[in-house]
Amino acid sequence: MKVGIISFAHPHAYGYADSLKKIDGVQIVGIADDDQKRGENAAAKYNTKFFKGYEELLQQDLDAVIITSENSNHREHVVAAAKAGKHILCEKPLATKVEDAKEMIEVCKQNQVILQTAFPVRFNSAVVRAKKIIENGELGQIFAIRGTNRGTNPGGWFVDQAKSGGGAVIDHTVHVVDLMRWFMGAEVKEVYAEIDNTISSGSIDDCGILNIEFDNDVFTTLDCSWSRNETYPTWGDVTLEIIGSEGNLKVDAFAQKLDVYAPDGVNWKYWGDNMDFELINDFLTSVSNGKEPSISGFDGLKALEVALAAYESSEKRQPIKL
Repeated sequence: MKVGIISFAHPHAYGYADSLKKIDGVQIVGIADDDQKRGENAAAKYNTKFFKGYEELLQQDLDAVIITSENSNHREHVVAAAKAGKHILCEKPLATKVEDAKEMIEVCKQNQVILQTAFPVRFNSAVVRAKKIIENGELGQIFAIRGTNRGTNPGGWFVDQAKSGGGAVIDHTVHVVDLMRWFMGAEVKEVYAEIDNTISSGSIDDCGILNIEFDNDVFTTLDCSWSRNETYPTWGDVTLEIIGSEGNLKVDAFAQKLDVYAPDGVNWKYWGDNMDFELINDFLTSVSNGKEPSISGFDGLKALEVALAAYESSEKRQPIKL
């Protein structure tokens, strides 16, 4: 399997590249990056070739590409990769505009290539077990879900509206909304949100509370903030509390850790799932077997719609129907 990577702008690129190196028979053919120093450093780290332009990378003998560029560049890179006949794993959010995401899905369909959205939390053991418990009916009828995805402000291009498409809300909403849709097999029908900038410097949103109603009448809330400070032991959290007629279920996707109490405070030693590896392995398996991806471009689109509806709701101060 021959794979290329377009841009190391997103920090997840390093986790994906590390995962590629662990899989037998996989070759990282090259890395393209418009930041030459960053790209050259990444190419040296992973013992591969650096390409100044993604167009040259796409001309190589590749089976697939992983796109981890700035959010605003996803459409351009996905469309080019699809037209070059390469299967695609695209970092979340799939795009910054709904029309761009729809175009990406359609172009991949026309060129008969896989478009998978990078939602690695689906491969967390606790999340997978929760999915099975719900499917088995052990919780009975689901009434409500409360979710959080609270992290640190990543800075850089993430706080540049033109490149990111938004702040904490677009960055963190998509992961948990995807899990909620996946758990219930339901779609969002209405979003109400309150969004602000109260934690960090700058003007981009760093906190938000979303109230989301699904078409199965389940009511959910989501705290999608950059509320973790620099001294927090890790980047953030992903939690879910699911309320059912037969019981409640709590999920903490990042509880696979040891708490180490050191002179400089509490440090976390993480021993758990390598979700990036499972995501990459799942994607390459789909490419190898020629099957539909487990997490589709459509999944990425539906999660994006909720994040963008949240911004519209906050601006208009009213619920937005999807």
